Amino acid sequence: MIRNLEDFLTVWQHESDSTLKVLEALTDMSLQQRVSEDSRTLGTLAWHLVISIDEMIGRTGLEFSATPHETPQPLTAKEMVEAYRQSSDSIVKAIKEQWTNESLLEEQDMYGELWTVATVLQTLIYHQIHHRGQMTILMRQAGLSVPGMYGPSKDEWLAFGEEAPE
Repeated sequence: MIRNLEDFLTVWQHESDSTLKVLEALTDMSLQQRVSEDSRTLGTLAWHLVISIDEMIGRTGLEFSATPHETPQPLTAKEMVEAYRQSSDSIVKAIKEQWTNESLLEEQDMYGELWTVATVLQTLIYHQIHHRGQMTILMRQAGLSVPGMYGPSKDEWLAFGEEAPE
């Protein structure tokens, strides 16, 4: 629960770092991986996380510089990493400069409903977690190592010379 700006900034630091670890593990070739013919590719999911920062936080009235929601998906994983890093850094800087704890109680129109800014921020975090989970499945299918986010991943346990816990 986001009760104050520090709550968000602390959680966002961990979650955005985790998203960057996932994005940095992608290869250009892996961006085409998909579960089925009618599902999103790994690249589409990755780009969705990048442009969702602008799309969601842009509805709150915060003034920041992020990759616009309409921006076409780049061809390389490196471009996605840089776009995500810049967008994430931009909202953190803007939040610190423009908002107070009272800003979290302001209501904004989100998809035809009134949400508090705190709810928007919490939803942004959950959105990142949700799509990272989808991405890690596609990463395994593509033969990529999956980074740990809330502790070591199976790949990291094996790299430590340990047996991965069940």
